[in-house]
Amino acid sequence: MKKLAPAIMFCGLTLLLISSVIGKQNQQSGYTLEHEKDIVVTEAGPHSGGGSTKAYKFFKKEQNSKLQFTKRILRPGAAIGYHLQKEEEIYYIISGKGEMMMNGETFNVEEGDAILTHAGSSHGLKQTGSKELVMIINYEKK
Repeated sequence: MKKLAPAIMFCGLTLLLISSVIGKQNQQSGYTLEHEKDIVVTEAGPHSGGGSTKAYKFFKKEQNSKLQFTKRILRPGAAIGYHLQKEEEIYYIISGKGEMMMNGETFNVEEGDAILTHAGSSHGLKQTGSKELVMIINYEKK
């Protein structure tokens, strides 16, 4: 076992160096690749929406990007609380059903629906039905 330790350390250091070089090449090549399994967090519904959600906030650490691209899953009973939108925001429903409130008007959303919220509008979204509500949300970071 003692003879294996240096070899294991060498392999580990080699992998670390290779991954560091690959990461730099990606950055230099003009793109960033992220895997959702590496960034998933479980949190309460945003804007005091409550319930349990999973969030995949892609490219959150990108300092030079103005875009936020998030996959969010609202579990049964979860919601995104009603709030004022300061910039345009797009919701795209991947699966499940929900009820959206936009400027005091309530309407149903489901798989395949896309909602563009204009700056200055207020909105919220709650999961309805028996399945999780899965969506993509895109907006400009501030």
